[in-house]
Amino acid sequence: PVWRRAVSEVIPTHVESYVYRWDGNRPAYLLLKRYPEKHFEHLLQGVAGHIKEGESAVEATIRELKEETGFEPARMFTIDYVSSFYQSHDDRMHLVPVFGIEVTSAEVELSDEHESFRWCSIETAIELLSWRQQKEALQILHEMVVTNDERVKWSEIKCG
Repeated sequence: PVWRRAVSEVIPTHVESYVYRWDGNRPAYLLLKRYPEKHFEHLLQGVAGHIKEGESAVEATIRELKEETGFEPARMFTIDYVSSFYQSHDDRMHLVPVFGIEVTSAEVELSDEHESFRWCSIETAIELLSWRQQKEALQILHEMVVTNDERVKWSEIKCG
């Protein structure tokens, strides 16, 4: 159709996800702290990374989750949010799909990217995150899981 020719194709190169587990009736959110030798040293973040050649965004997210935390997703869905950032070295804007991932364990197996981790309440996590888009994405995830609204069901990804 003619209208499709006017739409640019966006190919994501990065993924971002926020991991949570239930602590009683409240979600606890996982924040990972980057090593000082890494780019964005000491940054607290969710699970994030590059999409490898031939991978989909979902496959990259699951791979990054396993590599950075040792977790398998119990539940995974798209958050009602797309992050974006600019990289000066390639003069390019990036649109990043953001996922919510529920896990059933608190035992994190850190990779060599991160020096520590912390399970946080939504209030603490929002306070500790540095970037506005991190805070916005996590707040939307929180709204989606505590209300169990239709967006979770509509955007759920079968993984396994």
